[in-house]
Amino acid sequence: MAREPSQLVRDGDLIPTPTPHIVILPSAGMGHLTVSTRLAAALVSHGCLVTLITPLPMVSEAESNCISNLCSSFPHIRLLELHLLPFDAPDVDPFLRQFESIRRSAALLEPLLVSVTPPVSALLTDVTVFSSVVPVTKALRIPIYMIFTTCASMLALVSTFPGIRKEAGDGPIESIDIPGVGTIPGSRIPRPLHDPKHLFTIQFVETGEAMLQADGILSNTFEALDGDILAALNAGAVVPGFPPVIAVGPQEPIKLRAAARPAVERDDWMAWLDAQPPKSVLYVAFGNRTAQSREQIKELGIGLEKSGCRFLWVVKSKIVDKDDDDGVELGELLGEGYLERVGERGVVVKSWVIQEEVLAHPSVGGYLSHGGGNSTFEAVLYGVPPLIWPGGGDQQMVAAQVEKRGVGVWIKEWGLCGVNQVSSDDVAKRVREMMEGDNAVGESVRRMQEEAVRGLGPGGSSYEGLRKFIAGVVERGSSPPEI
Repeated sequence: MAREPSQLVRDGDLIPTPTPHIVILPSAGMGHLTVSTRLAAALVSHGCLVTLITPLPMVSEAESNCISNLCSSFPHIRLLELHLLPFDAPDVDPFLRQFESIRRSAALLEPLLVSVTPPVSALLTDVTVFSSVVPVTKALRIPIYMIFTTCASMLALVSTFPGIRKEAGDGPIESIDIPGVGTIPGSRIPRPLHDPKHLFTIQFVETGEAMLQADGILSNTFEALDGDILAALNAGAVVPGFPPVIAVGPQEPIKLRAAARPAVERDDWMAWLDAQPPKSVLYVAFGNRTAQSREQIKELGIGLEKSGCRFLWVVKSKIVDKDDDDGVELGELLGEGYLERVGERGVVVKSWVIQEEVLAHPSVGGYLSHGGGNSTFEAVLYGVPPLIWPGGGDQQMVAAQVEKRGVGVWIKEWGLCGVNQVSSDDVAKRVREMMEGDNAVGESVRRMQEEAVRGLGPGGSSYEGLRKFIAGVVERGSSPPEI
């Protein structure tokens, strides 16, 4: 049921307010798109009119399916197509290339934003394309808000990075000190950022420079996990004059329509989970983007076998989101006789699973993960302690915050997932420690789960943050624009 946005009060009287029209421009990759679509659904539930701009062509079928599922569940959400200008860079990561395509096509947004009715109350845009969209919204006098998809320490890094990169010159970054965050060693900073000429670095710097022009930042994190860093950002301790950061996460997953579920495959793994004892299964998955070598896949499999623990393992050997149809059979990846040896103790799938249903299942008691923002926040939301083997991007920053709060384990000695090779003996040891060891982490994550769930309900920090954002948009729309 839709909720009415807050009414305005002036001179003690309630003032009728129009329904705010929020336009959202997402970016590429399921990690970014998922946050935007869940935010769209949340805004609709709060009584907003929502239009989603879809950059075309998309990178993967997974993204198209995500949009279809959103529209099936929320038919009132309107779609606008942004047909991107060509950007030919075949050697660039496909998602980084899509970020740049959207950025270079930003001028095409103006006629779209002018044409929609009712007029746009505010534009929300993903962090990766924010800096290119700001000039368009400023010219049209439309408030612009950034959607930030991961932890607050990463937001602090983006905001301070332009000065850090300039100070380091052409060399690598040894370490940085950020007020409210502490010292971040150079090894924790995403590897491309050590190269000032890398396309990702150029985009990252431009984003940091443009942040002060945001009317606000909607962050996918939540107070229980990131409250201290959010407070430092909002107090101006990290960057003076920083725009307000509103924690609105982790938003709950959108319920998939029945036709979107791979019924036979889902029935296989769900029926198996149903038959397992409570908290006995380790879920193993490394996100949309983290593919592993065949050698590491085999070693990981042997480690899971040696551990003696029950497991549900999503094997991934390609990098483009869910599109993993490389023609290689599981038997070839895992080695002859593996599935027979494991038997009923483990399930291995090469197709996609519905992650939120896995994490919500009572038989799941641990999650061997890459530590992406969405995956980690979902694990906390469902009370499943993560065992984190981080790869690139924000993942080490997320792992550090999880470790700091005591709600997960970061395996530092394993290095970077998808880069470093880890032995089967190490895998077995760590898995047994997670599934059979001290319950302190499990208890901590369950306490934080309670806070995260409470934050999403009426009166909770994330719920009230979103409501406050909507009220602010309505307030701005009721006042004459500044000249």
